[in-house]
Amino acid sequence: MTRGPRPKDNAVRRNKHEHAQQLSSTATEGRALPAGLGIKTAGARRFWKTWATSPQAGKWAETDWAELEITTKLVDALFQGDLKLAGEIRQRVAKWGATTEDRARLRMSFDEDQDQDETAGDEAAAVASTTDMDEELYRLLSE
Repeated sequence: MTRGPRPKDNAVRRNKHEHAQQLSSTATEGRALPAGLGIKTAGARRFWKTWATSPQAGKWAETDWAELEITTKLVDALFQGDLKLAGEIRQRVAKWGATTEDRARLRMSFDEDQDQDETAGDEAAAVASTTDMDEELYRLLSE
């Protein structure tokens, strides 16, 4: 026997937030990296590509894109060795829903309609980008 009142059915529960966001699980077209930013590192270019094509970017306003430009400059400086910027970058990407925890706090969720073929293509791309990341990390550590 349980204590307390019986829980309400899901149809009448108040655990739904009126500002919750349902995002598509597919990547968006995004924007090209502006040449005027002067990005020098491959890591910052990868950062831009990741966020510019993320499902979150599909609902961004112009101010969000400006924030991505500023953050990409910070990431570029981080990859050039200014490690004090790591905390600032983490705070900025948390506002976009970078991790599962961030998305839960922001009440973001993705559609679960991905095919296995898309997943296989993403894995191949991840291996390719990991190779680039390993090479860049080796170069940074050997300087």
